[in-house]
Amino acid sequence: MQTVIITGGTKGIGAGIARKFLAEGWHVLVGARSKSGLAKETHERMKFHVMDVRFESDHQVLVKTALEWTGALNCYINCAGFSKWSPIGAVDEQFWDKMLNTNLKGTFWGCKTAVEHLSADGSIINVSSLAGKRGSANNSVYCASKFGVNGLTQALAKELGPRGICFNSVCPVYVETESILESLRETGSPAKGENVKDYLRDFTESQTALNRLPKVNDVAELCLYLTSPAASAITGQCINVDCGVLPQ
Repeated sequence: MQTVIITGGTKGIGAGIARKFLAEGWHVLVGARSKSGLAKETHERMKFHVMDVRFESDHQVLVKTALEWTGALNCYINCAGFSKWSPIGAVDEQFWDKMLNTNLKGTFWGCKTAVEHLSADGSIINVSSLAGKRGSANNSVYCASKFGVNGLTQALAKELGPRGICFNSVCPVYVETESILESLRETGSPAKGENVKDYLRDFTESQTALNRLPKVNDVAELCLYLTSPAASAITGQCINVDCGVLPQ
């Protein structure tokens, strides 16, 4: 009985990952701050638990819930995140704390809690971003948080590899979810709050190698692969899901 925990799994990329694991027969425990989106649906092998990734104790309760439910924890996916552009002059302590506490500290607490209970061949997957590989204007705080996530992934892969735990990050470029579309509608974003569809079309034509942007399912498929025996030699990697925007 394979069990995965997914934080931020009620909508967007997180919900897509949850659906993929459900389709493959996994038991899926979704954690998020509110019961919305996927959490309102009924699935035989899915449970939802209210939690806030910024608090270590919430991760501990989430893991306890999974173990009481199925008796196993095979994968922990840190997907909960916060994205917002802001020029440096507009960044205040509240903005900084919300971004770093959600994206970086929340991911760290998930990793720390999960490693104590993962199965022998367990894996941790951190949903990072292409913004964790390169900086961009008006995006300093988000980039800092995602560079940090990638650093955590690499360091913990080295630290916990001897225990058989694989750590990897997935780094998508724009994936058309409601949250990213909402962010792009803001004036500080690269789209400058103008026609977001036009911006994404131009970005696709000028920046991608495949002339398309990745979809939620592309990220979900990679996450599922990283839990498989075929990926048992892959750890400490921050893998781009970007249709060739940043070849590495």
